[in-house]
Amino acid sequence: MKSVDEQMELLTQGVANLIDEKDLRKKLERGKPLRAKLGVDPTSPDLHLGHSVVLEKLRQFQLLGHQAVLIIGDFTAQIGDPSGRSKTRPPLSRDDILANAKTYTDQAFQILDKDKTEIVFNGDWFNKMTFAEVIQLNAKVTMQQMLQREDFRNRIDKGQEVRLHEIQYPIVQGWDSVVVESDVELGGTDQLFNILVGRDLQKADGQEPQVVMCMPILEGLDGIQKMSKSLNNYIGVSEAPGEMFGKMMSISDELMAKYSVLLLGEAIDPEVHPMESKKSLAAKIVSRYHSGAAAAEARENWETMFSKKDLASADLPEYQIGERSDLIGVVQNAYAETFDQKKSGGDVRRLIQQGSIQLDGEKITDVKAAPSWTEGQILKLDKKRSVRILV
Repeated sequence: MKSVDEQMELLTQGVANLIDEKDLRKKLERGKPLRAKLGVDPTSPDLHLGHSVVLEKLRQFQLLGHQAVLIIGDFTAQIGDPSGRSKTRPPLSRDDILANAKTYTDQAFQILDKDKTEIVFNGDWFNKMTFAEVIQLNAKVTMQQMLQREDFRNRIDKGQEVRLHEIQYPIVQGWDSVVVESDVELGGTDQLFNILVGRDLQKADGQEPQVVMCMPILEGLDGIQKMSKSLNNYIGVSEAPGEMFGKMMSISDELMAKYSVLLLGEAIDPEVHPMESKKSLAAKIVSRYHSGAAAAEARENWETMFSKKDLASADLPEYQIGERSDLIGVVQNAYAETFDQKKSGGDVRRLIQQGSIQLDGEKITDVKAAPSWTEGQILKLDKKRSVRILV
């Protein structure tokens, strides 16, 4: 293992909440591997880079010789985490949860070392509890504790429902920490309350309380809102190398510095030109989820398209002209079929009027245009996306 000071420097990098640094140092000074816990509810099958922030921190614990404990919340996912929610989450079926868990872990192990990760399902203990044991667990906390949650208080103040099963969520997440005897629990800043409940339950059970380590919520490509698939400002960990590289190149220089620390544990070198730093960061991200060869190819292709402005030589996705051959119809369908993005007719008209749409390098500004499409033409949809036409 590295020295305690070296471990502290790495592990505290980028952390938003640490409760507390003194306890973490004390645990590390014992020279024994720590049990670092991360609980995840497989509520959706796809991970994006926002999800990867805590996984990257857990990976750092692994690299330092500590034990990563990944709890798959097959039970808690049926409750639905109320953190940051303004209304009750819709329930998921167990089949959906287990299917999501499979794809979730497959993607998580692109970051974590599977052979060095302890994987447990919290349904293994909660599904065996009797109702009497559930009551005993609830007796370990107070209603006053639960109502300290800001999102619960806000909903109550607004006259909105807080269902009793939602109040159970922090309790069952906290009990996970008791069962696995965690030394450190990781999560996003929205998990602070839940992780603190885990500390309380460990104390009540005679265990040494876990260290709380909360990571910042990662902004999406817009640099403003939380990365989210529903907001279409995300980078999926299973996206194609070229798409992943291109999205990384669209972020701001300020966001680049944050991404580098949170996603790679590296600070940007201020001596390097920002464009070169961004290309390097994009290549490292692609390499992490695909391969070095895929990253090199994605970078070369991006430079061909954007640095050299040579779209004709670039490796572009192909779009087959269908029933609609008018410009608006083709652009709409190309977005939908090639990039899985819905664009309204109004959206496309604005792109045309702004001069974003180009055919073989020539801007088309007539919203009523119906080009005579020929094989191999390059249709540029926006700054990041182009397709090669098939007829």
